[in-house]
Amino acid sequence: MRQGKSLVQFHSCFANNPNWENATLERVEVFAEQRRWKLMIAVEQPISVGEIQATEQILLKEYPFLDQIELLPSLSNSSQHLTSLFNKHQSELVAYLFKNSPIPLAPFTADEMRLDFHPTDESQYQKYLDNEVCSRLSEWYWQKYRLSVLVRVLPSNEHTSLPEITVIEPSQGNWLPEFESTAKRSANSRRSRPDQKLSEAKTMPVVDLQEGLKTAIVEGEIWAKESTVLRDGRMVVTYNLTDYTDSILVKAFLDRPQDDIIQVGDCIRVKGGVRYDTFAREIVLFMDSYAQREKKQRTDQATIKRVELHAHTKMSAMDGLTETAALIERAAFWGHPAIAITDHGCIQAFPDAYQQAKKHGIKILYGVEAYLIENDRRQRPYHVILIACNRSGLKNLYSLISISYLDHYYRHPKIPRHKLAQYREGILVGSACQAGELYSAILGGKSPEEIAETAKFYDYLEIQPLTNNEFLLRDGKVSSMEELQKINAQIVALGEELNKPVVATGDVHYLDPEHEIFRRIIQAGQGYEDSDEGSGLYLRSTKEMLEEFAYLGEALAHKVVVDNPRYIAELVEDIKPVPDGFYPPKIDEAEDEVYQLSWQRAQELYGDPLPELVEARIKRELDSIIKHGFSVLYSIAHKLVKKSNEDGYLVGSRGSVGSSLVAFLTGITEVNPLPPHWRCPECCHTSFVTDGSVGCGADLEPSNCERCGALMSQDGFDIPFETFLGFEGDKVPDIDLNFSGEYQSRAHAYVEQLFGRENVFRAGTISTIAEKTAYGFVKKYAEERQLNLRNAEVNRLVKGITGVRRTTGQHPGGLIVVPRDHDILEFTPLQHPADNKDSGVITTHFEYHAIGDQLVKLDILGHDDPTVIKELEDMTGIKAADIKLNDPDTMGIFSGVEPLGVTPEMIGTTVGTYGIPEFGTRFVRQMLEATRPTTFSELVRISGLSHGTDVWINNAQSLIENNTAKLNEVICTRDDIMGYLIYKGVEKKTAFKIMENVRKGKGLGPQEVDIIRQYEVPDWYINSCQKIKYMFPKAHAVAYVTMAFRIAYCKVNYPLAFYASFFSVRAEDFEAQTILRGYDEVFKRIKEIERQGMGASQKDKKLLPILEVALEMLARGFQFYPVDIYQSHAYKFVNFQQGLLLPFSALPNVGVTAAHGIVAARDEAEFISVEDFQQRTHTNKTAMDVLREYQCFRDLPETTQISLFGG
Repeated sequence: MRQGKSLVQFHSCFANNPNWENATLERVEVFAEQRRWKLMIAVEQPISVGEIQATEQILLKEYPFLDQIELLPSLSNSSQHLTSLFNKHQSELVAYLFKNSPIPLAPFTADEMRLDFHPTDESQYQKYLDNEVCSRLSEWYWQKYRLSVLVRVLPSNEHTSLPEITVIEPSQGNWLPEFESTAKRSANSRRSRPDQKLSEAKTMPVVDLQEGLKTAIVEGEIWAKESTVLRDGRMVVTYNLTDYTDSILVKAFLDRPQDDIIQVGDCIRVKGGVRYDTFAREIVLFMDSYAQREKKQRTDQATIKRVELHAHTKMSAMDGLTETAALIERAAFWGHPAIAITDHGCIQAFPDAYQQAKKHGIKILYGVEAYLIENDRRQRPYHVILIACNRSGLKNLYSLISISYLDHYYRHPKIPRHKLAQYREGILVGSACQAGELYSAILGGKSPEEIAETAKFYDYLEIQPLTNNEFLLRDGKVSSMEELQKINAQIVALGEELNKPVVATGDVHYLDPEHEIFRRIIQAGQGYEDSDEGSGLYLRSTKEMLEEFAYLGEALAHKVVVDNPRYIAELVEDIKPVPDGFYPPKIDEAEDEVYQLSWQRAQELYGDPLPELVEARIKRELDSIIKHGFSVLYSIAHKLVKKSNEDGYLVGSRGSVGSSLVAFLTGITEVNPLPPHWRCPECCHTSFVTDGSVGCGADLEPSNCERCGALMSQDGFDIPFETFLGFEGDKVPDIDLNFSGEYQSRAHAYVEQLFGRENVFRAGTISTIAEKTAYGFVKKYAEERQLNLRNAEVNRLVKGITGVRRTTGQHPGGLIVVPRDHDILEFTPLQHPADNKDSGVITTHFEYHAIGDQLVKLDILGHDDPTVIKELEDMTGIKAADIKLNDPDTMGIFSGVEPLGVTPEMIGTTVGTYGIPEFGTRFVRQMLEATRPTTFSELVRISGLSHGTDVWINNAQSLIENNTAKLNEVICTRDDIMGYLIYKGVEKKTAFKIMENVRKGKGLGPQEVDIIRQYEVPDWYINSCQKIKYMFPKAHAVAYVTMAFRIAYCKVNYPLAFYASFFSVRAEDFEAQTILRGYDEVFKRIKEIERQGMGASQKDKKLLPILEVALEMLARGFQFYPVDIYQSHAYKFVNFQQGLLLPFSALPNVGVTAAHGIVAARDEAEFISVEDFQQRTHTNKTAMDVLREYQCFRDLPETTQISLFGG
């Protein structure tokens, strides 16, 4: 029996019930959005579905906030039980399975949760298939005992040549047991195989698929897939297929991971049955066979290709649906020589467009569809296209964008005509679409002379396909399509008259016609009444565009579609939106400073001469840092950290900066990236462990120096430098630092002091439609139109609109520094965050990553941990840096509660990490319970797992639980991959490249898989790499865990200081009414919130961790004391008698400002009455009522009046 928690600990309904005797709870999976729990339970004997369902109902009553609780038992000695159940019910089963044509039972074997039948001949084999024995018997086990059993009918010898691919009915979950349960439950014996005969078969639209179709053939594109390797090495694969009439899940089961050859983007024809999937809760196509098909792609076969001069990307706020990369890739694939990027009012796609253009070998015309006004920013603007012709024009464009956002923003960023005239040099001005000034003049009925005068302002004139402006017909602004043709012809004639080129543009908003649905959903979500009308705003080929303008005649159509746009493109030089090179601010002698600091500190720690390993690492790092001009970055960071430390605040490092030994030696980070080692603080003797046998220096056994006998220090976290500056050491480093929240503004001011306020800008960010928001758009669209969309189609539509720009913002701590001899407009325009001109903050228009390789970006975040550390140091007198990272009692709370002097029952958890940063959340506590770490390096690994995406859930978690791998073997941080592969013998540069691809969510390509398989890298490791979407750097994890461990040390050894610091940071969220009543009330309040689950209010969710820490403090024998008007602090909890004294701000409706006023008045003189208190503190009535309620005035009279006649 596998080890797990007793079910009785989970709920008393399992007690004294023989059905659940000796059963253990293996895991609880929480599906918050679905309000569903799934309990994985190990049992020793089969349990009937009736008993399971009865237990589920009991649990649902206990947890009313849930819609579903599902118990999923797994059997020990499963082979024996499967055979026993089958034999016990054999007569019943034969009648059930073969009621129409009874046949002799074939021999069968059982292996764990799999039942294999072995027909003796082809006739018996075929009858098993015809009677659907596999799926029906799997369903029987499920319906009777809720056992997930894979049933197979194995062909006789003459059938063994079939490919080793078996179709099953797996689930759609994100974790292994769900896949296994429904996969085994509905496995089908037919083997899915490539079948080229399918190429000739007749297909049906996906939208027409109905439940119960035994054979259906569809063709479409795979736009997403998920795969999971089961315990026995087999793989469940779920493909999302669309033919743009609808989408459907296609499910299959593979005997080997290498059989999975269908990739995202492939076009396939699939044959299979359509059945309802109990977990997906909709119909699913179960693959029998498939054929690879050539993907249907629109092409441009013209000899001379057109150029699109008016195209939007997803950076056109709530309007553009095309990924920049996809747009440029398509234009290049079609052979177009250039393409213009002209988003609405913004140019934030420029940096990405440049990178994509380099990749695909195509010219980018950098432009914008701007909003032109005369003077009044409230005036309704005209659309105008601006395209930069050269570097000077680009800077002028950046100036105009900055002016539009900083000085003339009203609903849109607007450019006054006189400003455009001032900065027009190097810019081509086009007349834009129907919202442009020229088209509006024609629609408005102006005279030919006025129209001609309007046209003279522009360098070229635009016309667009009739479908673009068909809405004018619906709106009654034109009477017919012929009138739209006449307007375009009029513009063409006007161009001829004024000798101005006329160009046909598409006003592209999405890539292909079938993508129009995405824009419809976006527009419907914004309330557009005509969102369901077609617009035709897709990228057209040369032929398609010529057909649109055939009414002009062949020669004229060719001129406006091909010749003139190519002419415009030739007027534009090749431009880089952000200049090449790195432009750091100048700091005198920065190189010498970093060089000297590094060697000096190294010799202080490791002696002279230095150990060869240390000296080689320093030389290598300094060579890269100095060669590529990064010394200034190190110098800036050194000065910032030094200043903060001098002011009494520790600084925590973030990101990969801890991968740099020079960063450690110059005091930027506390993380030492050298291999684990002992170092003598007296004589500097060192001993390194380089064989990978120890995770970090903190895990080493204590040792005395063999030379002088002194107790040696232990350090080193074994982090490669490549994760910081890249394999060649030329990647511009991100030095991200966590300052105390109290100190952040001072750190920002210090940067402005160093470089001049006029050269320091807040880093801009771009906010886009998130997946959750996109889901809301899609569901609302479907509901309003009464569309019954399958989940697969919903997810496809969600993916299509996710990432569309909504607004802008500012990085919480990011500063961009421009050298004094350069102008910020050489790199980026400027704007206000969220287009809020009243914010007083100016940010970069380009998202900060886009200019991070050219300008210095300082990530100076405010964080609670350094603040807490300072308070703990002040209260305890200890120095945080002196705390040993291998203190056994401190380590003990990460795997138990004994060091706290409590029991799990007292505090409701089996680990003691309430209130510990990074380790206090329920999610991470569950990880601690699953892994029971005993070393510092294991804590680092858990930190990496908890911060990555798809690193723990459905990945490392399953591998550990299945005993496939141990905690120290699974992939936890990005550095693990490089280190592991090098250890296995993979060439260092290849290992680095693989690490980079995996950490970015790109997975492994076939070539990379082949390479690492040569070095005996196991399949589970390869599959793990393929799932990962984002990985945490090890240095970041080490820095976080170091801070957390120091705080944990104080929790164990200085409990009241720990609790005071914890509650002080959260004083305004403190629920004094409950907590002052003691342990029982706090316990009841916790249970009350837990019962609400996801239905709990945000206030209660925020309160829960505070209550948990309060419960623990009370369980340890400490007390909370009510506010005392003479002794309470304004906002800090302070040690008082046998516990903590509440501050004023811990009371409801008594804010920090009021609290400071009370303390200030108190310090002047004692209060003589409640009336005197209110007059001197200026406390409002609401706060006074609260103070009365909490009996803060118990010794004060109400008034100061003295009775003349009193006795």
